[in-house]
Amino acid sequence: MNSNQSKTALVTGASRGIGRAIALALADNGHHVIVNYRSRTDEAQETLSQIEAAGGSGELAPFDVADAAATDAAMEQIHTAHGALDVLVNNAGIRRDMLMIWMEQKDWQEVIDTNLTSFFNVTRHVVKEMAKKRRGRIVTITSTSGLTGVSGQTHYSASKAGLIAASKSLAREVAKRNITVNAVAPGFIKTDMIDDLPIEEVKFSIPMNRLGQPEEVAALVAFLCSPAAAYITGQTIAVNGGIV
Repeated sequence: MNSNQSKTALVTGASRGIGRAIALALADNGHHVIVNYRSRTDEAQETLSQIEAAGGSGELAPFDVADAAATDAAMEQIHTAHGALDVLVNNAGIRRDMLMIWMEQKDWQEVIDTNLTSFFNVTRHVVKEMAKKRRGRIVTITSTSGLTGVSGQTHYSASKAGLIAASKSLAREVAKRNITVNAVAPGFIKTDMIDDLPIEEVKFSIPMNRLGQPEEVAALVAFLCSPAAAYITGQTIAVNGGIV
């Protein structure tokens, strides 16, 4: 039996792409995976079906992480059913690329709320219970954009940079409780989130000259959630093919 057997993980935005790959990797390591999603029920069900087909266990948890009231209600239900979670992966996020001169308040707010405020909405519930149990793993998916800045992504870069700073600060707050908090910063990963980009031009900008795979991000997240990563906290690790 895997040493993670019977542990419970919540992965936000797990209906597809990187979130799905992370959910599958954690399930493969023996976690019962709570698959969060906002509206893509069919894709979330596909994630759960793949988990179960591989011999794992999981469940669906539909709620909008950007909605504080909805998140409060959902997290109360999750806590009642499972107690303190062992793993939280904050993965939910959106892109709405545009130059700042064309950006309106709603464009800024939607990205900030979904990518950054959601970190607070979800994590504050989870970390409180982890602290009582004196153990836990929190991994937040940020972006190379949050490390370097990208034209047309002022709001996206701001949200992702905020996640890095929040993760570092929280890591310091809870380290003595045996809770690790890390960030993973993917670059260009082959998901539908980048379908609108000129892929050949993108590859030219990557030293490895290829897109990353969701499973390559998921493998790192699974490691950071494992007992072997107990002394790694407050770190931001890029998975981007060599972009600096």
